[in-house]
Amino acid sequence: MTFVLTEEQTMLKEAARDFTAEQLSLKYFRDTRNSGANGKDAESWASMAEMGWAGVLIPEEFGGSEFGYVGLGQVLEAQGRTLAPTPLLQTALIGASALMLGGSPEQKATVLPKIAEGALTTALAIDEKPHHDPKETALKAVATGGAFTLEGKKTFVANGHFADLFILAARTSGAPGETNGITLFMIPRETDGLSVTELKTLDYHGAANLTLEGVVVPNADVLGEVDKGWDILEAVLDRACIVLAAEMLGTSEAAFEMTHEYLQTRKQFGQLIGSFQSLQHRAAIMFSEMEQTRSCVSAALSALDEGRDDVSELASLAKARASKLVHLVSNETIQMHGGIGMTDEHDSGFYIKRARVQEALYGGEGYHRDRYASLLGF
Repeated sequence: MTFVLTEEQTMLKEAARDFTAEQLSLKYFRDTRNSGANGKDAESWASMAEMGWAGVLIPEEFGGSEFGYVGLGQVLEAQGRTLAPTPLLQTALIGASALMLGGSPEQKATVLPKIAEGALTTALAIDEKPHHDPKETALKAVATGGAFTLEGKKTFVANGHFADLFILAARTSGAPGETNGITLFMIPRETDGLSVTELKTLDYHGAANLTLEGVVVPNADVLGEVDKGWDILEAVLDRACIVLAAEMLGTSEAAFEMTHEYLQTRKQFGQLIGSFQSLQHRAAIMFSEMEQTRSCVSAALSALDEGRDDVSELASLAKARASKLVHLVSNETIQMHGGIGMTDEHDSGFYIKRARVQEALYGGEGYHRDRYASLLGF
């Protein structure tokens, strides 16, 4: 199958690249890092919402454009090139997808328009241990009349340090490791008993740990059916992995371009280092891996828009390939730049730091290789 962007998708891709290059550049990233903002910039998010990106997936009846996952993938790929810390993935993709897949008519009518206009940001709270494993959800939710009382903790909630609304997985029955018994809840940030501890992260994007002590959530804020949240959660995570893989592709592409330019300008022993055959081979490997990953990401994005039944397999394939790629390219970027690549003054260090977080988020290469094999029956 040949993957070709439509004219509208190409225009969106070009607009996103222009916007990130001008308003969310690496200089902007360095300046926000130096300011201690920890990934928080309401002004930039407002500008992105004005561009319509917060509502790319949202139906027109709720204020969005319903442009599709391929379109959103182009925006996230552009964002990945400059490492911009925005709530786009957590809100426009995860929040919107969760509501569209599992929200009641009332929930959709209340929340989706706010997401589309950029007035509300979301964050997905799932993991409770150092490594991604949503089936191990143990945080308890006990039914108390017309509500649930939640007790427990969530770790490393991306964008959780400033999100307005948390989509949180809790266990209403069963035991950790089981998919049945997981329920999704929508919890506003200001809810009594919810404590948000801001984290300073390696990649300067920020995150949070959540502690819930006697948090009461009304039945009206259950997303989907009680005990049957796994199907929604898995579908949302598939979408998150695919679009995150698109962002990782952009990160890898920009780091590769930076390295390629350095190979064409840096001289050693009176010759351009790009003329050294060993470095040419390493650059060729990176380029080949990047093109293979692009095919996987493109196929996965298309599968989402086409509503195909192999989305889960393609999601794990794309995330595994993108994790391998961004690890390779970020390492090679540092090594090929030599000593200057180890300094804070050079931008290459930003890429390797962001790459390590991207790899781990929603499961690394090993996790998704194993999942891909399991889905295929091995």
